[in-house]
Amino acid sequence: MIRVLVIAASPLARAGFEDLLQKRKVRTAGSVASMEAAQALLEETQAEVVLLDASGEGVKRIVEELAESSWAWEIPLVLLGGELEPGDASAALRAGARAVLPSEVLPEQLVAALEAAAAGLVVMHPAELDRALAVTRSSRPPLADLIEPLSAREREVLQMVAAGSGNKEIAAKLGISEHTVKFHVASILGKLGAESRTEAVALGIRRGLVML
Repeated sequence: MIRVLVIAASPLARAGFEDLLQKRKVRTAGSVASMEAAQALLEETQAEVVLLDASGEGVKRIVEELAESSWAWEIPLVLLGGELEPGDASAALRAGARAVLPSEVLPEQLVAALEAAAAGLVVMHPAELDRALAVTRSSRPPLADLIEPLSAREREVLQMVAAGSGNKEIAAKLGISEHTVKFHVASILGKLGAESRTEAVALGIRRGLVML
């Protein structure tokens, strides 16, 4: 049974999520109103996945908070958005989310996404996946036009990203700082024309840069 930490600004929303999860035999490790408050509880509660409700909060602002946080890449996070605009899902994945779902997702789908994220998978609702792909296809250079190769270090980082490692874990394994890892990841995304780490892995596989 996975342990879920719920983040939702509304007390009613937190109570609703706790009730929903309890009815489906998912343990709630705690519930808080903000990401800042969540950080203090992560180690204490030993949560395995975070459910972040962005309904009414503005997805872009939440994504900015994720990007600036020190723990978003260290624990699987499922983001529930309100009205997601094109590009929001990709931005959330780049900022550290493992799953991006609309607020009206079915309870069974939400629980399945939480379990999948806890298992190291990336999850997107079909509607949001179609929108994300439409954005990336329109902005991404054709595969054949990518002429700048990845450095040996970037290929090493990409392989670790494909294995599901977060920035902190990659930094520890390579003996470099997290800032340097972020720089490498940004460079990889730019060279591959990817909008997210997930897409970079997919493109890396297509180019033979990632060993499965």
